[in-house]
Amino acid sequence: MRSRTTALQAHTHQFLGTFGNPGNGEYRAELRRAVTAIQSYLVAHHHPEERVLLRLDGQYGTGAVLADLAGLPFVMRGKDYQILKRPEVQARLTLPPDQHLTHPESGMVRTLYDCPDVPLGPDGVSCRVVVATHPAGKKKSPVGVTRSGVVYELFFSRLPQQAFTASDVVELYLHRGAFETTLADEDQEQDPDRWCSHTASGQEVWQIVSQWIWNLRLELGHQLQPDPVRTTEFAPALPPAHKESPEPPAQAPVQGYGPPAVALPWKAGRFSGQDFALQPDGTLRCPADQELRAHERRRESDGSLRVVYAASIRSCRDCSLREQCQWNGGTTAKPRQVSVLLHPLAVGSQPIFWRDWSRRHHRRMCMQLLRHQRVEVQVEFGNSATPTVTSVPLSRAQRAHYRLDWSERLARNARVPTASQLTLRLFGVPEGFATPLSLMTA
Repeated sequence: MRSRTTALQAHTHQFLGTFGNPGNGEYRAELRRAVTAIQSYLVAHHHPEERVLLRLDGQYGTGAVLADLAGLPFVMRGKDYQILKRPEVQARLTLPPDQHLTHPESGMVRTLYDCPDVPLGPDGVSCRVVVATHPAGKKKSPVGVTRSGVVYELFFSRLPQQAFTASDVVELYLHRGAFETTLADEDQEQDPDRWCSHTASGQEVWQIVSQWIWNLRLELGHQLQPDPVRTTEFAPALPPAHKESPEPPAQAPVQGYGPPAVALPWKAGRFSGQDFALQPDGTLRCPADQELRAHERRRESDGSLRVVYAASIRSCRDCSLREQCQWNGGTTAKPRQVSVLLHPLAVGSQPIFWRDWSRRHHRRMCMQLLRHQRVEVQVEFGNSATPTVTSVPLSRAQRAHYRLDWSERLARNARVPTASQLTLRLFGVPEGFATPLSLMTA
């Protein structure tokens, strides 16, 4: 058994490389080779790294592989569900969600929570984590982890919040960025994974040649019909943020929320909202190690969501830190309250466009042309004498031809200089198709 890692261009559907190894492969070593091939492609075509987006499948869904991506932007599905136990992630899950994403075919609604700047992996690489949740069904979910009747999915990315919302990140992975359909077409048309060699190097050459033929079909299909690249509005332009208005908006902002914010110190030597730490269970913890619970949520006129936390009056009445905590110190009759503000996330107002060519049209045009060609084979016999072939007994190594090395195989299969000249004439080949192949036209 062999496993392989492939690098595919999303906009042209052409392969940039294939890297295989025995058994389950060495996915991190193969990933580093793929990243090197991508960087070489960028240098050759003078593309900046800011225009690159890597989409990796769930095989790489741990924080350890982030160090192998050489700083390139990425989006991938996570499989390290221990991240859900982290305090900063647990605290974010207790706050209101950023967005809701509806699948266009199944109608399943995912609730999205955006967690920026979460350190992952042994090196603590900062990463954006999007947690998607939906109610569990009767059957076990094929992806994600189920806890208390809720399915949790993880998505990792390095895309900035100011340009891509949480739903943009998830949709880039699940929809437009997916390439499983291309791999399915490759398996059906070329079957590159079948065994055709007794050696690992021969099998690797077969896969490289298969992908080269795939790319050649696409390139020749564009020569037959040079269509311009098509443009799709992947994500529409977002409406501007709410301005100050007498009536607060009824719905949450479509772009989601930014990090939670609290008030700055209001008096020297007094506790501010920054001294009350947000806990994984959704409560706040005061400097005296007492609990504050959320008891009110209301929308402000600018679209922000205010979550008000309050302590128990029993905890505040006998507290030794009351003079530093409350406005009027010991004479205050109410418990301490802290407001946490979730401001609308500032996201660019321009739409996101996706540009690509058709995945099948040009490739199948090339294949259809080849199936309708007429080939005329003409053999011109020379006047040279046929060399005398002497019958020589074969050795066991020659009889078992797979024991021969490459030089012996090439010498055995070489065309002799006195062989007859062979001419192939193809009919029905357009000039635009023949020119890239350097074929002589009549």
